[in-house]
Amino acid sequence: MSGVARGTVNAAGRLVAADPALATLHARAGGNADTPLAVVPLASIARLARRLGVVVSRPVTVADEEADVELWVRAQPVGDEVRLAVSGWRAQQPWPGPRGDDPVELEGWRWECDAALRLTHLALGAAARSGSEVSDLLGQPVTALFTLEADDAGGLPLIDALAQRVALRGQRARVRSGGKPVILEARVRRDAAGSFAGFVGTARAVDEAPPPAPPLSEAFTQGLDRALRRPLARIVANADSIHGQADGPIAPDYADYAADIAGAGRHLLSLIDDLADLQAIERADFNVPAEPIDLADLARRAAGLLSVRADNAGVTVLRPPLGATASAQGDFRRVLQILVNLVGNAIRYAPQGSAVAIELGETEGRRTVTVIDGGKGIAAEDAERVFEKFERVDPAEPGGSGLGLYIARRLARAMGGDLTLVSAPGRGARFTLALPAG
Repeated sequence: MSGVARGTVNAAGRLVAADPALATLHARAGGNADTPLAVVPLASIARLARRLGVVVSRPVTVADEEADVELWVRAQPVGDEVRLAVSGWRAQQPWPGPRGDDPVELEGWRWECDAALRLTHLALGAAARSGSEVSDLLGQPVTALFTLEADDAGGLPLIDALAQRVALRGQRARVRSGGKPVILEARVRRDAAGSFAGFVGTARAVDEAPPPAPPLSEAFTQGLDRALRRPLARIVANADSIHGQADGPIAPDYADYAADIAGAGRHLLSLIDDLADLQAIERADFNVPAEPIDLADLARRAAGLLSVRADNAGVTVLRPPLGATASAQGDFRRVLQILVNLVGNAIRYAPQGSAVAIELGETEGRRTVTVIDGGKGIAAEDAERVFEKFERVDPAEPGGSGLGLYIARRLARAMGGDLTLVSAPGRGARFTLALPAG
């Protein structure tokens, strides 16, 4: 057909009035007068317009019997209803998808965007995201769903394809939810006038098998320490001085910039420490001398060292009371290092206004200290992976180098103990350090 087909979607998502072409499309998709609008791309645009309270215009492609139909949809919220105006109606053969077969776990993964790379349609499969999450992504840039990675020449194929208005091939990316590596491919979509109107694409999962990292030499870590530690320490000190306005008042924005610089410098210094520890603990002759220690005292010290960070995050750290003791065997400095890592991670992931608890215990001849947070938790399949070298559950989140927990467990085991995790999604995490009783 040609021309414009109009319809009205009520607050419950039902198509309460429609021109014949739109009503037929709804019926062919399995809808009737008692069901919500069955044409998913049109229903998604209607929900988006109602949620934003503004007119939304998008190109979409819908399946209609033996062919795909390209449409241009305009959705205008009017009170509790949304008025649809559907034009274009250009039929074409269904797109076969990118070269090669999609793996089972990504079967049906399809994304569509407009000329500004804003997502207009998503079909990610039942196991990938809930319907509400998909709806929240519509209207967002493609990068809200995928983290793009540069190719071997340092470019981004998606940006090149956008600039040249050509099909997209071989864009490496990661799904932001979970970090799964994928390859994005897409064909060009055109509007009724034949102009570029965006992309219709798929995501194809790829196996990730990075080569084993070469061992770090002692000369490397020592050279890195000499080359970087002193200038980084000077950068941090100067940035702190600027942030504190030691030489006089400055604009608040510049003070905040200085605080960001100091934080980045401290992060790099901690990475140098991690690399030095990594080189040490992976030596065949590595050992940690044991001495009598008090786990309760060390837990209180770790909480005290991180009190400012906890205050800034709006998190309360519940440390063991002053009278509590827990005699164990271990190295004072290394145990403090482990506890600072555990409490620091707990503060990072604990919701604002919540508490991080440090509890003492004893089991099977070992003294234990457990750090408990109320964060989003860790899935069972990731509980061991967090202890592996350079591993992070969600690479998209801000955080460390992926070495802290690996080093902490190696140190705990070198002292005759262990570091374990009990967690579940939505239920926070419990990291327990166990050491021989003193």
